[in-house]
Amino acid sequence: MEKETGHAEVLQIEFDPAVITVDELLEIFWQTHDPTTLNQQGNDIGPQYRSVIFYHNEQQKARAAYFKKKLDEAKAFPAPIVTAIEPFTNFYAAENYHQDYYNRNGSQPYCYFVIRPKLEKFEKAFKDKMKK
Repeated sequence: MEKETGHAEVLQIEFDPAVITVDELLEIFWQTHDPTTLNQQGNDIGPQYRSVIFYHNEQQKARAAYFKKKLDEAKAFPAPIVTAIEPFTNFYAAENYHQDYYNRNGSQPYCYFVIRPKLEKFEKAFKDKMKK
């Protein structure tokens, strides 16, 4: 449980900046979740569902802060952005039953009604960045 660990449900992304930039990854991040709800994503509630960017270097920190500020100034979302920008410390892989969850449970209601639309939105917006 998050209450015991302090963990957030996140992805750790390893990338080649010659293929995809930090700015492009941030664009994906802002478009595929709600950065305006504190400790919540949809019906999932709790601090493990907080919106957070864990940066690995000062460039990532600066770019994340820049986009957050610009999006807030432009009122890109209906409420202020609450996304935290924090230094990376540790990453812990999820338990095995969480690994590849959508591919193993895609017909379950949560996957079908919550995850699938997000994946479709992602695939449409970032088709040129996806592996063939």
